[in-house]
Amino acid sequence: MRVLLAVAAFFVAAPSLAQPVRATRILVDKSEHRMYVFAGTELVATYPAGFGVNRIGHKQEEGDRRTPEGKYVLDSKNANSAFFRSIHISYPNAADRAAARRRGVSPGGAIMVHGQPNDPELAKRVPAYPFPDWTDGCIALSNASMAALWEMVHGPVPIEITP
Repeated sequence: MRVLLAVAAFFVAAPSLAQPVRATRILVDKSEHRMYVFAGTELVATYPAGFGVNRIGHKQEEGDRRTPEGKYVLDSKNANSAFFRSIHISYPNAADRAAARRRGVSPGGAIMVHGQPNDPELAKRVPAYPFPDWTDGCIALSNASMAALWEMVHGPVPIEITP
């Protein structure tokens, strides 16, 4: 009976021993079409990624369909997005706003990491995964990759987007 109780106690306690992976930093390489997710110094995930239609260069203004480059923060999650989940990127930062102000334009905003469109009609117009660059400036992942990233992002997480 004691052995049975000990075995039962192990299986009840075992799931609590596994700690979920929490992202501490994300690196996005636009030229490689890749997102790298780190927990501390350990690389824990790599995902293929798509970007704005005009992939080359840093986002300059609203409507340029470029994905920003630089250091930002993933700062909020939206489970009710028009796409399969979305996580907001803190673009524009102070430097982006100042540069846009000097040019007399809006820097834009609402830049996200997201999955595929929820609207079936819009989904028909998105190239099949793995996809080329198709967003208005966001970072697009497959729905499976977005679901995995969603589980790893808790609270603000730094994201660096490189050319």
